[in-house]
Amino acid sequence: MKEKYFTKESISEKSKNMLKNVSKFIPYKSFEFTPNCSILLVVDMQKFFINETSHAHIPSVRAIIPRIKKLINVYSKNGLPIIFTRHINSKQNANLMEKWWNNLITAQNSLSQISAEFDISKGIVLKKSQYDAFYETSLEKILREKEISQIVICGVMTHLCCETTARSAFVRGFEIFFTIDGTATYNENLHLSSLRNLAHGFATPVISNEIISSIKKI
Repeated sequence: MKEKYFTKESISEKSKNMLKNVSKFIPYKSFEFTPNCSILLVVDMQKFFINETSHAHIPSVRAIIPRIKKLINVYSKNGLPIIFTRHINSKQNANLMEKWWNNLITAQNSLSQISAEFDISKGIVLKKSQYDAFYETSLEKILREKEISQIVICGVMTHLCCETTARSAFVRGFEIFFTIDGTATYNENLHLSSLRNLAHGFATPVISNEIISSIKKI
């Protein structure tokens, strides 16, 4: 089930091909990116998914890390907001997560920490307990207070937390820009399927450099 479909050498060309593939699923004109109205949402870049010793390790994750770090840096340098999510479960808040996965990412697990490769001081860390980053969190409140209308999503996993959060954001009225080369999951089929679904009904698929270039122009 797992495969390394993104590598440092292949990710640029492969993500461009994916964008070409999924663009035909966009039914109408996609949203226009407005940096000053946006926030960067970095989803679950935790050791649990990054460390090769973890059973949940994502083989393609190393390829997206430099791109996420570039997004973080450009958002930070331009005074634009960043939120990092950290998935944490307890017996009390897991709901079906434990029954489905037969496993929990608990606060006591050292792998639950966001990787030190990311400077979390540049943003807000938001704990969540379900795929949806809006579920029983202050995410929507933060976005409304900051008058945010657009969310750039990167992180893991493409087809679980990233996709679910994108769908949830859409129904709340936020415009979503979903980074093809800033998200990853266990295999290419799952990644591409999510991109197609999101492109058709929920989000604008983008290459991370498109976002970075737009921000540098402001």
